[in-house]
Amino acid sequence: MTERATPFYCPYCGDEDLRPQEEPHAAWLCTGCRRVFTVKFVGLNLGAEPVEASTS
Repeated sequence: MTERATPFYCPYCGDEDLRPQEEPHAAWLCTGCRRVFTVKFVGLNLGAEPVEASTS
């Protein structure tokens, strides 16, 4: 398993031209909007009841 999750597009502008950045650790540079971001896996929700979205 790789320690770096590979995004397919920038979460801010949708551009697909992403380059790995050394700092901060496991960061990505979007060449379209010049933002640097990271992708973090938080965990799995196994067996728990699904949380319904609020409609307020």
